[in-house]
Amino acid sequence: MTRRRIRGSTQDDVRRHNLGTILTEVHRHGHRSRALLTAEMGLNRSTIGDLVAELTEAGLVLQRSASAQGRAGRPSLEVVPSPEGVYVLAVDLGVRHLVVARVGLGGDVLDRVDVEPERDWSDLDVTVDAIAGTCDRLRRAAPPGARCVGVGLSVPGVVRHEDGLLRFAPNLGWTDVPFGARLGERLDLPAVIANDADLGALAEHWRGVAAGYEHVVVMSGEIGIGGGILVGGRPLRGRGGYAGEIGHLRVNPDGRPCRCGATGCLETEVGADALLREAGREPGSGMDAYRDVLARAAAGEREYMDAAARVARWLGVGVGMLVNTFNPDIVILGGPLGELYEATAEIVADAASRSSLVAPREQVRLAASALGPDAQIVGAAELAFEPLLEDPIGTLSRHAA
Repeated sequence: MTRRRIRGSTQDDVRRHNLGTILTEVHRHGHRSRALLTAEMGLNRSTIGDLVAELTEAGLVLQRSASAQGRAGRPSLEVVPSPEGVYVLAVDLGVRHLVVARVGLGGDVLDRVDVEPERDWSDLDVTVDAIAGTCDRLRRAAPPGARCVGVGLSVPGVVRHEDGLLRFAPNLGWTDVPFGARLGERLDLPAVIANDADLGALAEHWRGVAAGYEHVVVMSGEIGIGGGILVGGRPLRGRGGYAGEIGHLRVNPDGRPCRCGATGCLETEVGADALLREAGREPGSGMDAYRDVLARAAAGEREYMDAAARVARWLGVGVGMLVNTFNPDIVILGGPLGELYEATAEIVADAASRSSLVAPREQVRLAASALGPDAQIVGAAELAFEPLLEDPIGTLSRHAA
């Protein structure tokens, strides 16, 4: 169980903290027995019973009989998320994709819409209209009485942590855009926004291949390449929230110009367009073409094998630099990079080994994302759920006002 610091010292503060702790445990793990909550939180059984009853009355959790699993005595009641009581909207915006989902407490994706896959989403007004319209549609389809408590947005750009301003999204052509605020106003919901790789790291840490690891690096991206970094289980954001822009590490002095203005950035050497270009395909021709190149490489076609190998080596160089810099437990390759890694794992691992020092290299594991294309949706939902998990009853009261 993750221990959270109690802010304040009044009885209301303590109760709010305890309610949030129970709801967080149930949300993250899917179920918790009352006996386990009693042992983990150090509270007596009657206090746990009162807290669970309050969450049950609020429609956030359900109680059911748990299996005794061979133990003598009456089994403890199990606490589970209410599957349709509360939900958030999660948005994954990419350069050429837009996915909007309704995600319930407990992390289940209840409904989702892929909005015109492969479309160019660089027009801000068109994008906001499409997201708002899809969100409205998902809210209308929700069961009667289900409550939406927020919207989380994953974006391929640099986000200022203090106020959510999207400072720079070069592959969308956006600079200093209050994207989250505009969408929140349209939907009359609190909207939170974060970089896609940061949210991928959050998702993998709580629900994916990085579960149980404290020092995590996630590399992901479709056109641009971003990095989500956890140190000691906490996001590494930097002073303004701009940490993790690993796609703009300069790895190839003789490389191509990057949209950021530099030359030879990592994202000019890896990613979907880099592989398509190496394979003689038209950059920007989409994920179907990208996967076709990987499939042909896997089938042994020499031209495509060589193209995949060249891009995989640059990916390994990037991984090695991150291993040296952050000494992580695990480096996770997400999105198209994960697909490339699964097809070229030995090449990536060899290049990473050649680019990193022995000591940190011995401690790191490389893996493809366990969540695949849903990582950003899961991460955006987790971000939107944070206020509810901090203050369950207060958050519901604000949404009822």
